[in-house]
Amino acid sequence: MRFTWQLITCIFFAATIGCSPEKTSFEFVVLPDTQSYVEEHPEIYLKQMQWIARNKNRFSFVIHEGDITQNNSTGEWQIAKKGFNMLNGKVPYTFCLGNHDMGSVPGKFADVRNTEKANNFFKVEALKQNSNLLASFPSGTIDNLCSQFNIAGYKWFVFSLEFGPRNKTIAWANKIIKSHPDAKIIINTHAYLYEDSTWQDGEDWWQAQAYGVGKETGDNAVNNGKQLWNKLVAKHPNVIMVFCGHVLKSGVGTLVSTGENGNKVYQMLANYQKGVEGSKNGGDGFLRIVKMDIDNKRISVSTYSPWLDAYKKDADHDFTFKNVDFLN
Repeated sequence: MRFTWQLITCIFFAATIGCSPEKTSFEFVVLPDTQSYVEEHPEIYLKQMQWIARNKNRFSFVIHEGDITQNNSTGEWQIAKKGFNMLNGKVPYTFCLGNHDMGSVPGKFADVRNTEKANNFFKVEALKQNSNLLASFPSGTIDNLCSQFNIAGYKWFVFSLEFGPRNKTIAWANKIIKSHPDAKIIINTHAYLYEDSTWQDGEDWWQAQAYGVGKETGDNAVNNGKQLWNKLVAKHPNVIMVFCGHVLKSGVGTLVSTGENGNKVYQMLANYQKGVEGSKNGGDGFLRIVKMDIDNKRISVSTYSPWLDAYKKDADHDFTFKNVDFLN
């Protein structure tokens, strides 16, 4: 009798609000370059992380776009780790390494692909718990990460790829994506778009080819934004988004492109660090909040500073993509 009453109650609520409604929207945080904070304004960076941790029930994960540090120094990595530790057990996170996060010695930016300091502070085994880590490359390192999140009835893979992803790194990512055609793919890499909303290409100093790591050849040869689009992003029908930082000037750019399989890919540059036009206090703590609304086929982006408790409301920082085909 009790079971029958419970069943009738469930049917009633299912007809009105649903017994256990499937989650059809979720939010995550995109954290742009924090290098200026850990060097000069750690209190702003820690405020960002505290705010994310306090909103643990709101956000599904955090994506850091690279240049975690300014000088790849022990002191700066200690501050960076302190911030990420605030998220442990609360909000999963992933990050890519930027040109300022690697080098032969502190202050030498990507003259060689030495990521020893980053790997000393962040361990693969710990990231399995704190990053939902599915795979990393090269094996045993945090240089390239693939995290899996099961949200809204789908598998979401977030790839965080090194500054100037190497040919062998792209091959690693291609293999995983090809073997999981049902997963929705988000790609995060430090250098990809210019502020004019075009792929990085050519011979300017923004590209990995302009650094010491860019002198490598063969499997270790680096790739700029346009090459990454052609070799990885455009190839798969289930790639939905790309995030990046790195570039100054306005520090923002937005590009929607069509992949080889007819799918739309939403690509965004966000950077608020010292040196960006109008930047104060290393960026004043602005970060991106991305909402994925599957039922209404929308991706909404807002820009908020926990430090100022303020939003950027202009069109470059607050916008919505409509008619997004999440089911492609």
